[in-house]
Amino acid sequence: MPLSLDSLKALSWQAALPLFLVENLVVLLLAVGFGYLLQGLFGRARALGPLYQPVSAQQVRLATSTLLLNTGITFVGFLLCRHGFIQIREDVSWRVLLDFLVLFLGMDLLMYVFHYFIHHSVLYRWVHGLHHHYTSPQPLDLFVLHPLETVGFGGLWLLLMALYPASLTAIVAYLTVNVLFGALGHCGVEPFPASWARHPLLRHLGSSGFHFQHHQHDTHNFGFYTSLWDRLFGTYAAGPEQKEGAA
Repeated sequence: MPLSLDSLKALSWQAALPLFLVENLVVLLLAVGFGYLLQGLFGRARALGPLYQPVSAQQVRLATSTLLLNTGITFVGFLLCRHGFIQIREDVSWRVLLDFLVLFLGMDLLMYVFHYFIHHSVLYRWVHGLHHHYTSPQPLDLFVLHPLETVGFGGLWLLLMALYPASLTAIVAYLTVNVLFGALGHCGVEPFPASWARHPLLRHLGSSGFHFQHHQHDTHNFGFYTSLWDRLFGTYAAGPEQKEGAA
């Protein structure tokens, strides 16, 4: 039977930490597996760059570091929730959609600002440059981050959670979508049909090609889930699957 919020908050740290480690490991394996599944389904016909690149020891070390830090961030969120600094609602109503939109667009904006700042500061050379060493991203590269960057993104998530008391359903939905977008952005293929790039609404989604373009030309496309903030602040560049007229 799934744990309720009350029973989860009552766990000892000795029980909570292994649980969060397993949870984050499952997320990592599912995200990487989904990325390779997309490569297998779409293959070279929709490839954005070289596929099935060998994984280096450095990538494994950084991904392991990200896994452990994400576990720690989850544990900090657990403590903040236990002590009332983060409020999570358990109701299911129309507000779930509003909560999801706040989390989705709020994190997209916060991560855009953080991502843009990293690229325009000394942190790029010493922190974010590790991620951009891989110009043709592969599924594992979603987790190939400098530890400070992992803590930064995790801190933004905890901040938004503390500021906005969302429902548990919306939180689970957002976290699922977050992993899906991350896997899409680093799968190396474009599964979305080209017609989406000309759709009035769908063209604003952060497709695989949108993030691939960022790895190729790192002065554009700092958004994660959408291109809204890039279009608004003038940092948007069309991906390889898009027509310039659709921008």
